[in-house]
This record gives sequence, structure tokens and C-alpha cells, in this order.
Amino acid sequence: MVESDGVAKALAGDQRAGDAAQSLTAILQTQYLRYLIIASWALGLLGTVGPWQALAWFVLTIVAGSVRGVVEHRLSHHVETGWGMLFPIVATVTTAAWAVAPLMAWFSHNTFGQPLAIALLISGYVLVFTQLRSSPRQAMIISSPYGAAAAIILASLWGTAEFWSLLGVLPFTAAGLFVLVTMTMLREERIRAFQSHQAHLIEELETARDKADAANHAKSNFLGIISHELRTPMNGVLGAAQLLSATRLETTQREYLSIIRNSGDNLLSLLNDILDMTKIEAGKMNFEVVDVDMEDLHKRVTGPFEAQAEARGLDFVSIFEGEIPTVVRGDPLRVCQVLQNLLSNAVKFTESGQIQFLVRGERISDKRVRFDFVVTDSGSGISEEDLTRLFQPFTQVDASSTRRFGGTGLGLTIARRMANIMGGDIGVTSTLGEGSCFTLSLEADVVEWARPASTQKADAEVQEADSLRVLVVEDHPVNRMILEAWMASAAHVTVAAENGQLAVEAADAQGFDLIIMDVNMPVMDGLTATRLIRAGDGPNSDTPIIVLSASARNEDHEAGMLAGADAYLNKPIDFGALAELMARAAGGRESLREGEHAACSAAA
Repeated sequence: MVESDGVAKALAGDQRAGDAAQSLTAILQTQYLRYLIIASWALGLLGTVGPWQALAWFVLTIVAGSVRGVVEHRLSHHVETGWGMLFPIVATVTTAAWAVAPLMAWFSHNTFGQPLAIALLISGYVLVFTQLRSSPRQAMIISSPYGAAAAIILASLWGTAEFWSLLGVLPFTAAGLFVLVTMTMLREERIRAFQSHQAHLIEELETARDKADAANHAKSNFLGIISHELRTPMNGVLGAAQLLSATRLETTQREYLSIIRNSGDNLLSLLNDILDMTKIEAGKMNFEVVDVDMEDLHKRVTGPFEAQAEARGLDFVSIFEGEIPTVVRGDPLRVCQVLQNLLSNAVKFTESGQIQFLVRGERISDKRVRFDFVVTDSGSGISEEDLTRLFQPFTQVDASSTRRFGGTGLGLTIARRMANIMGGDIGVTSTLGEGSCFTLSLEADVVEWARPASTQKADAEVQEADSLRVLVVEDHPVNRMILEAWMASAAHVTVAAENGQLAVEAADAQGFDLIIMDVNMPVMDGLTATRLIRAGDGPNSDTPIIVLSASARNEDHEAGMLAGADAYLNKPIDFGALAELMARAAGGRESLREGEHAACSAAA
């Protein structure tokens, strides 16, 4: 049976459209089946009234059914309160054509005619009440032509014994129809109760979802605030430590300074892990696809850990296998983050022996390659039981109170989820007491399989910058003092402003070579001040601006760029990255924007 979508939608939108409209829906559900039933009735008549009369009835009923279908479909698009009675009227008129069949069979004087007439009458009633089981009142109206046919047949038997026999069939038929309608209504009542319960559950789920979305949004806002509040004092601690390390210190003082810097770096790493996990869960972890030089990527990945391994007395070995292209397309920052997490764990948990970093390339096609980055160590290994929970968040293999290594237990969780987002995965095999082997598997598009011999690598060293006149906008006095001290040590001239309003006034009064703008400040925030400086016609409308962001969220960085900034740096400030940006700033805004990705990588 085929249902009319138009009627179903119309009735769903207005439950008060009336029983007649509900009847129309039920009839339209069997609109194609009706023609099959008409054909079967015509075959029954063929054996009793002859071919021509049967054919005439067939054509008449098909035409009536077609007209009825057209009318019903047109009315179905305008089902409203007050239109309902048109549906049973149309159905009743066309049912009259069906009711002619039992009369033709009854008066055919064929031996099989009278039983066929009774069968057709009962069949007609059952068809109508079955289609309109949810609306018995409409069924009684639409089946009235069958009642008229039954009355005519009964009248023809008046005064005969067959009159009472046929009359006795009527209560039997009525009882059957009553049972059919009653059972159907009870079943549909249970269905409606179930649907009502289901709708209530859906409403509760939607309410719970809305609450969860609101909580997640509140969590994101909270992390943004916490990010700023934590990174701002950390900027003072690590910045002062960097400045202090450039002074003449005693051995003991330098050891204490090293503790401060290492502790601050560890705290920053923990904060970054939590923020990364939050961004992944919220689906806000951004990935970029750029050309990646595999040689540069290898140096970026292994450089820090070769020195760490050497300091711990470990051998660090790099091996290349298979076909490895020169340049591929991917996100070097995220790949580095995953691989450096694996290498960091290998160095951390290996007391003696060797760290092996294997890069295996497999050509899939001329434009596609599969990489296996394999990190193997000779450390203590991991038991089978611990392997099952290795990638669970906030879980560490050694969870005892005497564990030797800190951390959030998020590193491997973040690494695997990043790998999954990039279309890859991380596998692990380990033998307790012998070591572990972690494998990052990824696929990438190939840009170059081999570097042309004539290609010359550009000089990427940052040239020493000329003395710049810099406007430093920072509300935190410690951070402002550190920035000014570092600028002075590099022979730059600084003017300080404590908030955005003072920055706008200073920018209108005199020209600067560079503006370093904090974001969250009293009186006027840095983004508003940046927009006002860019929109004005003062001497600094086209001066390069670097935004200092204490938030690690990408959307906050993007907001800074949209406000008119040319680059951004995360707090705590990496003065090496800042020096690189300042060297580029001497070439103007375009030169500074070219160094944006390098600054992002350094900050991360």
C-alpha cells in the first residue's frame, strides 16, 4: 500500500482536521490496491452476468476510481478544518459504483449469482471498515451504498423463506465488523500511548541534550578564562626566567633557575594537554593541509630528543625504509605533536639502551603514499593488562602513589585521536621488561617524490633586526616590565600603555615601527583597540601589530587576525619566536604575515 505524503504531512500539522480527513488518509493508503480489487470483482461478474456487462461495470468503476483519486489528491493539499466532509462525500459517490456489482450478480439469474452478491456485499463492507478502521463513523457513511444494495436485495426476497435467511446474515456481518473495528481501535490506542511515551522520552532527551550543550559551552568559556588567567602569570614566571638566564649567575643560582624553567614548561605542557583534549571533544581541533618537506619534518621531530637521549646516555637511531617522497601534503604541526609525544615517552621511560625512530614509506600510487612512523625503545615495557587501558584519558600505567613520572595521562589519548582525525591510527606492541614499539600510520598526498638537483634551500636564518620603536600594550605590570626589559636588551625603544584606550591615544600621537597588543585588558580590550587603530587615519593605521593571546583557542587567534592584527603569539611568550617576528616586522605588514605560520609552530 502506498501512502500519500501530502495528506500525512497536512494531517500531522493539524490534528483537528476531522474524521473525514483521517478517512481520506486511510483511503489514499490503498489507492493502487483499489484497482486490483476492481479487477478481481470484474472477474467474478464475468462468470455470472456475461463479458459485456462485466466490462461495462469495470470501465465505469475504473473511471469513478480515477476521478476520485484526482479529487482526493487535490483536496489533500488543502486539508483544513471544515474541509473534512468533502472527503466522505467523494468516497460515498464512488462507492455507489462498486455497490452496483452485487446488484448485477443478484439479478443475473445465474446459479452462482446470489452467493456472489452476498460475498461482494460482505467484502465491500470489510474493505471500507478496514481502510477506515480509525474512523468508524466515516466508514458507516462511505459504506451506505452497500446498505442500499442490501436493502434492495432484501426487498426482492420479501415474502419468501430466503428473506429471513438473508436477514439473519446481517447481524453476523455486523458483529464481525464490530470486532474488527473494536480490536483495531484498541490496538491503535496502545500505539498512540506508546507514541506519546516515546515523544515524552524524546522531549526529555532533547532537554538533556540542550543542558549538555549549555554545559559544554560554559566549559569552553571557562577554559578560555582559565587559559588567560594561568598563562598570564606563567608569562611573568617564564619570561623573567629567560631574562635571568641571560645574566651572570652562580652555579647554584643557575640550578635553581633551571628548576623554575623546567617546572613552568611542565605546567604549560599540562595545560596544553587539557586544552587539546577539550578542543578534540568539542570538535574544534583545527587541522591545516600544507606542503611538508619530509627532511625538515624529520629534523623538527627528532632534534629535541637526540639531545635528550644523549644526555641520558641513550643511543638515538634514525632509519629510513621504502619509498619516501620529498614533499607531501599534510599538517606538520599535528604530525610533529603526535610523534614528539611518542618520542618523549620513549626517552622518558627508557633507562638504558637505544631509541629507534623508523620512517617507512610505501607508494600507493603516483600521488599517494602510506607512512609508518615507528618508535621503538628498550625500556621497561608494558603488560598486556596495561595495554588495554593505555589510550584511555587520564590513565597512566603507573598509577601508584610512588610513581616516578608526572603528567595528566592525556598524551597518548590526544595523539591517537589526532591520528584518527588525520585518517590514521596508532598501534602498539610491547614486551614487559624488554621495551615497547609504537607505530603511527598515516596516508598523504605526494607533491614531489624526488627533489630537483637544482633546487637551492632558502636561507631560513633570522637576520638580526634593526632597532625598532615599539608600542607595548599590556595591563599586567610584570609582563609589561619583562617585555620592556627584553626590548631594551635588544636595543629596541619602547613606549608602554596599560590598556587599549591609552594605546589608541598613543598611536594617534606618534608613529611606531611595531605594536605588541595584549587582548584582555581593562577600559578597552586589545581587539577593539586594534580595530580603532586600523580604522583611523593616524600614523599607525598600517603599522604591523602582533597580538599577545593568553588563550590557546584557535577561534580567539582568528578573532585577533580579523580585528586587523598581522601575527599572534601565545603566552607565555617564546622570545625566540618574538625575535623572529620582530625581524620580519621591519619589512612591513606583509613580511610579518609571511612569518605567521612559523610563529604558530614555535608557540605550539
